[in-house]
Amino acid sequence: MEWRASESSPPIDKLVLHPNFCEILASKLGEIRMAVEELQSIIKRCQILGEQDFKEDDFGLFQLAGQRCIEEGHTDQLLEIIQNEKNKVIIKNMGWNLVGPVVRCLLCKDKEDSKRKVYFLIFDLLVKLCNPKELLLGLLELIEEPSGKQISQSILLLLQPLQTVIQKLHNKAYSIGLALSTLWNQLSLLPVPYSKEQIQMDDYGLCQCCKALIEFTKPFVEELIDNKENSLENEKLKDELLKFCFKSLKCPLLTAQFLEQSEEGGNDPFRYFASEIIGFLSAIGHPFPKMIFNHGRKKRTWNYLEFEEEDKQLADSMASLAYLVFVQGIHIDQLPMVLSPLYLLQFNMGHIEVFLQRTEESVISKGLELLENSLLRIEDNSLLYQYLEIKSFLTVPQGLVKVMTLCPIETLRKKSLAMLQLYINKLDSQGKYTLFRCLLNTSNHSGVEAFIIQNIKNQIDMSLKRTRNNKWFTGPQLISLLDLVLFLPEGAETDLLQNSDRIMASLNLLRYLVIKDNENDNQVCCSLLGVHSTPSLPGYHQWRPQNSKDCCLLLPLEASSQRGTRQMPAGALLYETGLWTELGNIENNFLKPLHIGLNMSKAHYEAEIKNSQEAQKSKDLCSITVGGEEIPNMPPEMQLKVLHSALFTFDLIESVLARVEELIEIKTKSTSEENTGIK
Repeated sequence: MEWRASESSPPIDKLVLHPNFCEILASKLGEIRMAVEELQSIIKRCQILGEQDFKEDDFGLFQLAGQRCIEEGHTDQLLEIIQNEKNKVIIKNMGWNLVGPVVRCLLCKDKEDSKRKVYFLIFDLLVKLCNPKELLLGLLELIEEPSGKQISQSILLLLQPLQTVIQKLHNKAYSIGLALSTLWNQLSLLPVPYSKEQIQMDDYGLCQCCKALIEFTKPFVEELIDNKENSLENEKLKDELLKFCFKSLKCPLLTAQFLEQSEEGGNDPFRYFASEIIGFLSAIGHPFPKMIFNHGRKKRTWNYLEFEEEDKQLADSMASLAYLVFVQGIHIDQLPMVLSPLYLLQFNMGHIEVFLQRTEESVISKGLELLENSLLRIEDNSLLYQYLEIKSFLTVPQGLVKVMTLCPIETLRKKSLAMLQLYINKLDSQGKYTLFRCLLNTSNHSGVEAFIIQNIKNQIDMSLKRTRNNKWFTGPQLISLLDLVLFLPEGAETDLLQNSDRIMASLNLLRYLVIKDNENDNQVCCSLLGVHSTPSLPGYHQWRPQNSKDCCLLLPLEASSQRGTRQMPAGALLYETGLWTELGNIENNFLKPLHIGLNMSKAHYEAEIKNSQEAQKSKDLCSITVGGEEIPNMPPEMQLKVLHSALFTFDLIESVLARVEELIEIKTKSTSEENTGIK
């Protein structure tokens, strides 16, 4: 040992040693000799025994002595013992017990470089010399031990030795399956980086582990490809690799975000991982086009594995695969080019449904991207209504509604709204009509219902502008749809504030219909016949305006009985939308209850404003009950703002309602005058 004095150290001749320095030094040297000598004595005793004569006590004593040597830093002596050819049989049978302590030392960051080199030499020798079966189990236990950031450190350290050990085994399929399952279970505990910065930082090492895992798996895939025998072992190996690929498609690839191809520069770890996994599928005899288009059929042309929670596991994996292929374009060149856009949409809708059922931001985003990618391939109004008989074609728009109303992330809510509109645009008229009825009955959200009502108005407008009428948004079909729009769910007691969006949209639609019917008088196929003796025609009945002696209308019996016993009121003409046949019901079910509800609501809120103003004078906090729910305690100034805002909403509804009633009155008066002129 070389002693060096620093500038601050006292002179050598003035050093004061511990009184028991010699005894302590001798004790330490004795401990070194004891740990090493104890290990050597165990080895000497085992050298004279045959391999089959090793006892359980020998294994325990060897492990304790060897672990002591490692913990106390006697690595050089331990390395000599392992390198000794005479100890080869002992190390083969007992050395795997030392792997754990050596690996834990390697994972410690505070070890000196010289020490780490010795630990690596010891570890390499143990991997080379020990029983591979015991070593496999020992390494997998070490992989399962860590948590947090140490998971990736452990995996990156042990993957190469683990690969070497498995290569020595004869029953590789079982060993590979066990290893891949253990590795995947640990990787699934790591958080998946979301942003570009997180991917580049890779704090938890998931990106590095994904790359290393591909390198670990490649030799076994290549071995399977090279071995053309249809042996049971090969089939088992193929199944284990297939299971690993499907699990990888679910985690981490289902939630992983991909860099823009212009940004990645070929350095996106998840794109690389996904590309290799899909490549493995094709290499082991399961090309993804074959799997992807047979998924979901009752009779598949490929046999998938028995997964835990099989259906859910497989659905997530296949949805992830569809996204990788169609949105990210990974291996898309392997798909047949003859597939129609409608076929691809039908195929992808089930996967989009899977994405939208999840709650993770990245997964929902992928579902929206896949939906957009599929819809943009299709022309507007070309998606036939028959497709809505397929379950996913109704559950996907319902899923979009859930995202629009429940997702806390604004960008996803806006994207879902845009995708719902895009989906509506692709449906034919009957498909739009069917979807509108479905969403009005199931959405239970005023804003969504207002959005649907606005779409209904747009469809009516387009129908009226066409030379050929669209029966789904005019006449009896429209009246049936208006029954779902022009009503209050709970009559006059409906919460008008909560339903304000829907009510405003309904009033605007009604106003539009009243105005538009004025511009399209008598465009329906009906005639004023000025002949008394017109005979009855088969399938028609005569309807004569009240007090009219000179004319009648010929109406189809089907039209007159379409809505039960409801008849056109006397003195009214028949218009293209059919609105005026329903005016009485609209007034009873919508306009009158709305008047009553507005009066009740305004009175209630005006009273609450008065209470709040009195509380403001006393400077006390007070509670306010609105719609049966108590507003959280807040300063009176804030309460007044909330209450005045509600009153403003009621005033706005009332002004539109007044305008609608004014237009109806003008229209009715005009019609009455026309009928008087006819007389």
